[in-house]
Amino acid sequence: MAPVKLYGATLSWNVTRCVAALEEAGVEYEFVPINLGTGEHKSPEHLARNPFGQVPALQDGDLYIFESRAICKYACRKNKPELLKEGDLKESAMVDVWLEVEANQYTAALSPIVFECLVHPMLGGATDQKVVEENLGKIKKVLEVYEARLTKYKYLAGDYLSLADLNHVSVTLCLGATPYASLFDAYPHVKAWWTGLLARPSVQKVASLMKP
Repeated sequence: MAPVKLYGATLSWNVTRCVAALEEAGVEYEFVPINLGTGEHKSPEHLARNPFGQVPALQDGDLYIFESRAICKYACRKNKPELLKEGDLKESAMVDVWLEVEANQYTAALSPIVFECLVHPMLGGATDQKVVEENLGKIKKVLEVYEARLTKYKYLAGDYLSLADLNHVSVTLCLGATPYASLFDAYPHVKAWWTGLLARPSVQKVASLMKP
């Protein structure tokens, strides 16, 4: 069976979010680089994969999927459904809750920091420290909730690894390249959770792809 194809750029944490899920789910896949600098993501060929002209996009036979979190869910449903706990109503509900928290609380606060510290300077701009400070305040409040949760459970949804944990990987790895890499030091249970994730081969693969 032909491997699925993941189209994207490793500079994008939305793309490498998918890599974490594909690797953990044991999916055979081919990474197809898309050159954002030349505008390849806006080409007719790529627009056929993702009509918004963004990355990532996943091809599985004649099926095309876009939006990183949808790709992650698809990979898990098809190859390792235990990462979604879909056979258990209560456990799957908690996975869903923490998937939403990742998107709407954690990454919503962290991505502006990463953008201002890493992406904006890369594009020739200056870091807007006001944006950074504002979102540092937000992420610290989020991490207080995570710390309380992780004092009770090994992982976010419960005492089992799930996609809810894995979806945090790519943007958190980006945080490590900013001046705020030590942010988790004030939250020992969060730091232990993250250290455990870093030891997983799937996360190590993502980290290797993200190195400049």
